[in-house]
Amino acid sequence: MRFDFVHCHGSGNDFPLIDARGIALRDEDWAIVARALADRRGPVGGDGLLLLGEGDGDCAFSMVMRNSDGSEAETCLNGLRCVARAGFAALAIDAARVRLKTSVAEVAREPDVAPGVYGVREVAGPASLDAGAWPLGGHVRLVEAPLAELSSSLAFTAVAMPNPHLVAFVEAVDEAALCRAGEACEAAPAWVPNRANVSFAEMREGVSGTRDLFVQTFERGVGLTDSCGSAMAASTYAACLTGRVAWDAPITVFNRGGLVRAQASADAMVTIIGNATWEYAGAIDVDLSSGAASGLVVHERFGAEVAAWELAAGKPSGERM
Repeated sequence: MRFDFVHCHGSGNDFPLIDARGIALRDEDWAIVARALADRRGPVGGDGLLLLGEGDGDCAFSMVMRNSDGSEAETCLNGLRCVARAGFAALAIDAARVRLKTSVAEVAREPDVAPGVYGVREVAGPASLDAGAWPLGGHVRLVEAPLAELSSSLAFTAVAMPNPHLVAFVEAVDEAALCRAGEACEAAPAWVPNRANVSFAEMREGVSGTRDLFVQTFERGVGLTDSCGSAMAASTYAACLTGRVAWDAPITVFNRGGLVRAQASADAMVTIIGNATWEYAGAIDVDLSSGAASGLVVHERFGAEVAAWELAAGKPSGERM
């Protein structure tokens, strides 16, 4: 089966994006497509697969995000900005409510976040502290508290955005320790059977004396990733919840893939403003019986957008963005 797609990224979180309106495939077939196209060893590659879907009720369109292992995520905020851009173009609108797997989000076109960098504002939530709904090892609520199954020294906050996140604030990110914690959750043990995203977050001094946030994430269904939008949102909310950042105070959130502007409110909503960058448009065949992708054709490359993002992203505090 041949698919037209756009390869895109939000804050360095990259995906093939398919306009799936009118494409009738079973969930298990879309899982095959996701594994084929989001395979870093394959011809396309990405952190997952994004699908622009039909709307319903007061939602102009919908989004499905499948991880690189084919599983469906509740949300993906970096991917949502890309789907929003595609939906805006398809429907000739500049704001919408979007249906996600278990929630809805508000999106709107923002002025370019830097010269030549397409901007989208998204409001997601409410963030939930109901860890019992995951479930999470018998915890009803976990706010800056030990989680013996992951670490004897770190304190974690459990936040659902609505996908589950465990956030630990650290002096400096230890990737090996992060991977150990992420892999422990990825194994879907009895204490967290639905798995969880794990993030280590650092508070950093920003320009003009501001406080910035650096986040690195081991993403459920993906692994150690350069960028995870819902983790940036969950970490922002956790930073406000634990008194590190004031409610409604805008901050810059960095990861290895890029940056966004974010703020969390006491009503548990998180606003993110960031990029939705097109890299190239193409087409590819996916054999649904074998799961093999082949025959990639690139129709158009968006070199100016890519260059504008790279210029805008820079290198905060020595980290690649």
